Amino acid sequence: MQFGIKTPPQQCSWQHMLDIWTATDQIDTFTSCWTFDHFYPLVGDKNGPCMEAWVTLTALAAHTQRVRVGCMVNGAPYRHPTLTANMAATLDIISGGRLNLGLGAGWHEDECTAYGIDLLPLGQRMDRFEESVAVIRSLLINEYTTFNGEYFQIADARCEPKGPQADGPPIAIGGGGEKRTLRIAAQYADHWNLSFASPGAFRAKREILAAHCDDVGRDISEIECSVQITLPADQNPAESAEAAAALGEAGVDTVIYTLRNPYQASILEPLANALAELK
Repeated sequence: MQFGIKTPPQQCSWQHMLDIWTATDQIDTFTSCWTFDHFYPLVGDKNGPCMEAWVTLTALAAHTQRVRVGCMVNGAPYRHPTLTANMAATLDIISGGRLNLGLGAGWHEDECTAYGIDLLPLGQRMDRFEESVAVIRSLLINEYTTFNGEYFQIADARCEPKGPQADGPPIAIGGGGEKRTLRIAAQYADHWNLSFASPGAFRAKREILAAHCDDVGRDISEIECSVQITLPADQNPAESAEAAAALGEAGVDTVIYTLRNPYQASILEPLANALAELK
């Protein structure tokens, strides 16, 4: 199993984020660090601070050397896919080939309404998301991309320079929607993430993902499967390790611990020690 940490850039300072990521980078037990992509906090005072995802992620990548970095996940409504592809390629260069590119359809109605972003009804939103993923994937691996969809039309588009990962940054698709999200994950994902799921819930979703993989001619073993779980600052490290072990037995490849405010780097070493027996 592999383990990562996630620190949403909400209700905290830049220094708190930096301290956690640089500490994690020094602990071999953890292989990845993640943020999220929102403009408003998801916990606490909704008028509180929430730093922009890509700028924060780029700065954190520049301050780390080893861990893979990513945003779980980037909301498709917030940026044109050609912009996302170019940002991803550049960040992959800056990070030395450590970027995981998280992608999601988007869901936060309040921030979309406040910012004038068209979230779209669910069915159309998923159609747009699928087109977005297809455009991004093509731009990151091909010299030229032409795409004529309902939502995006590009002609002989280039994305240069590309990053050092030969097939582009691994695409991580988040969500558990059984008809569309898991189908898109089967088609495009290198990594699939399910948030805050029990071992039983994960097994059920994974079986559906496997069926979609069969339909599109892929083996589910090609897709890294991860689950996010909450890591309260006061939780016993042994309990956190036991939760990861149960998910591992269910077939989870990577457990991502989502830290809660206030972020404390002091919790990382005890957790790493408790997890050492599971690796």
